[in-house]
Amino acid sequence: MTRKEAEIVCAILLCVAAVGAVITWTGDRTVRQPQPAPQIPGTPDAIQPAEQPPAGQLPAVDNPEVPPDAILANPGYRPQPEKTEGFLRTLRRPTLREANPDLYRGPRGPPARDREPILLYRALYEAHRSRFGTDWKVGAQGIGDCVSWGWAHGADIHLAVLWKLGVSSEWKPAATEAIYGGSRVEAEGVSFGGWSDGSYGGYAAKWVRDWGILFRQPYEGVDLTTYSSKRAKDWGAYGCGGRGDSGKLDEVAKKHPVRHVALVTGFEDAAVAIASGYPVPVCSGQGFSKVRDRDGFARPSGSWAHCMCFVGVRYEPRPGLLCLNSWGTSWISGPKFPADQPDGSFWVDAEVATRMLRGRDSFAVSGIEGFPYRNLDNADWVRAVPRRTDRPTEYALALAP
Repeated sequence: MTRKEAEIVCAILLCVAAVGAVITWTGDRTVRQPQPAPQIPGTPDAIQPAEQPPAGQLPAVDNPEVPPDAILANPGYRPQPEKTEGFLRTLRRPTLREANPDLYRGPRGPPARDREPILLYRALYEAHRSRFGTDWKVGAQGIGDCVSWGWAHGADIHLAVLWKLGVSSEWKPAATEAIYGGSRVEAEGVSFGGWSDGSYGGYAAKWVRDWGILFRQPYEGVDLTTYSSKRAKDWGAYGCGGRGDSGKLDEVAKKHPVRHVALVTGFEDAAVAIASGYPVPVCSGQGFSKVRDRDGFARPSGSWAHCMCFVGVRYEPRPGLLCLNSWGTSWISGPKFPADQPDGSFWVDAEVATRMLRGRDSFAVSGIEGFPYRNLDNADWVRAVPRRTDRPTEYALALAP
């Protein structure tokens, strides 16, 4: 071997030694190129998991009233028709007509000219005053969690009806955050629901039926007395109870299920449901004007990917359903019928209501076995009856003397 060849061999050996030293130092900590995190199926769409909500969405701030235009820019209703139809197939009697055909027969059936309006919100007025000593007023959602608000209003009013009739011994309002998180995570069967807002009627129905309701009260580890949009955002990502709850509040919710839900697909369905005390959370893309006309109706206008709740019915001469929104008290103005109609609500013409309900994502709610008929026509707390004959434009409240 020549001297030059020996120098080449030494150089090769030095390189091999250097590589061996590097391998020894890194051990099993071999550096790899970062791989993208797998997408996790959520509700309503799959997004990347994150510790905090990404910037650029509607902020989850505990604001007493977020402007409706800001809410509409971040839709809270994101229909999933295939999943809703799948849920319906799990129900033995999926539609209201199948659940109780008697609701549609004889004097209980289609609206008659001489029938009084049915105003279920008055039971809520009385229940709230009995429990808290204050007048009820509608709240305002802070993110795109309208589906949970529509369903909470349905649960609140139905429970108030049961309380008024003596079927329930007490009344408590439902916590929207639990419905929102439960519909997006537990009902979907996923561990992470994503940070983008939204849910839909089918899996809100699944949550309240198969799990249940949490109330506006303190629980171990969390106080749900007051609505929190920040909490709604967190629970929408990680489910009822939020991250780290490990299903504890799911088990509490199961003690208070909404026993029955039934699909409502038109004005007649909603009318007979409300006439027996069953509110109807309604999910649709129909928008409305922000001014009521002289009869208290709002004109259909534009498109809202939104959930509200039908809580009253009126018949001739202008049939319609009373729609309770979740944007606070001042987003809409104009005349009301009757005078104690809740601020923030409006009447919807029958044909418009049918168009909304044909989306097959709206349900009547019942906390008792099935949907039995209940005669509410002659109850002071649901009828628009004059308080005094000399002041016929005033209407009696359930709680009025």
